[in-house]
Amino acid sequence: MDPEHRLEGIEQILEELDLMPDNTVVLVEGINDKKALSTLGIRKRMIAVQSEGGPLRASEKVYEMKANAVILTDWDDKGETIAEELRRNLASLSVRYDNNMRSKLGELCVKDIKDIESLPILHRRLTLETRKGRI
Repeated sequence: MDPEHRLEGIEQILEELDLMPDNTVVLVEGINDKKALSTLGIRKRMIAVQSEGGPLRASEKVYEMKANAVILTDWDDKGETIAEELRRNLASLSVRYDNNMRSKLGELCVKDIKDIESLPILHRRLTLETRKGRI
């Protein structure tokens, strides 16, 4: 996939995320992931799973908030393990969650990056490559 289509796909997912209902919480692995998404303009409430005491505690927090969740963990083995634990815990608490954004974003990014924290760098690079192609 060319840089322009990848960039469009990433921006579409980020826009979708930002337009989700106000009671949506984004679950990421760490504080740097929160910073990365904020850098890209995401204004949703975010929970750094590792800082909250792990997937169970983060899931309980979403439940207590009466919120829906979006799982955006990294695309490495650790991120997949955390995502699986989150899915299991959220489901057991009857919390609605989205894991599709993580999958879609992963398809667009995994060739170059394996973590959410690197997303702004990839976004910047794709933006520059796209602009360069238009000159």
